[in-house]
Amino acid sequence: MKSPWMSLISIFALSALVTGAQAYDPNNRERLAHEVPAEIQGVGIDEKLGVFPTLGTEFLDETGKTVTLGQYFTNKPVLLSVVYYDCPSMCNFHLNGVLESLKQLDWTAGRDYEVVAVSMNHRETPKLAASKKKTYMNAYGRPEGEAGWHFLTGTEENVQKLTSEVGFRFKWLEGSQEYSHASAAIIMTPGGKISRYLHGIEFEPKTMRLALLEASNGKIGTVLDQVLMFCFQFDPSKNKYTIYAMNIMRIGGGLTLLILAIILLPLWFRKQVPGNPA
Repeated sequence: MKSPWMSLISIFALSALVTGAQAYDPNNRERLAHEVPAEIQGVGIDEKLGVFPTLGTEFLDETGKTVTLGQYFTNKPVLLSVVYYDCPSMCNFHLNGVLESLKQLDWTAGRDYEVVAVSMNHRETPKLAASKKKTYMNAYGRPEGEAGWHFLTGTEENVQKLTSEVGFRFKWLEGSQEYSHASAAIIMTPGGKISRYLHGIEFEPKTMRLALLEASNGKIGTVLDQVLMFCFQFDPSKNKYTIYAMNIMRIGGGLTLLILAIILLPLWFRKQVPGNPA
């Protein structure tokens, strides 16, 4: 399994390739194999599962209205993405990945879950956030779901507070005039607890569905979804849900007992009726 900083190197290299930045050269033989590039030192994501970030922290939404995080935590799970709207590469890849995954679900934002993007760049404005939202809502193609997507900006203090609470570490690179950061969709429960981190810029629809289902504690989805949730368990090393053999065995055992009961109970009742042959 790759180390966390090796994953960051891969992501940063992708960003550099797209933007033409020269910050990190994977072919530089002078860099030791175990050395972490300076551009990503101190950058990463510390998973804080079970933590409740401060829901009273204030931001501005895409209309310029002051809001709190708590406004988006009602009775639905929340997908939180820390990005910045003027990002030349990775943030777009991340949001595109989130969008494409959610488009393949029959659940709709606003009705079944909320999507909250928060800019790590405290200099960005609601006007830029509104432009970003318009772009993604056109691509989402579900007008009824626009109320469930939120693009926020905030003060440096409040951005730092939120990112610290969710374990998102980033830094500004003066040379390239951009942020160095990792990428993850943070899935949270309706009560505001961090439930799952989905790392990367692409997300399997099945993984996204199960993560939202898990965070909702079964409040969304069908009976089949509940069965799937029982049969799958999240594997952090693979960043997806895999079959949980123990629960499959439990289901098999339960079905076996049910079949035996259906066969044997009528025989037992027949024996209890006077006059029936033993």
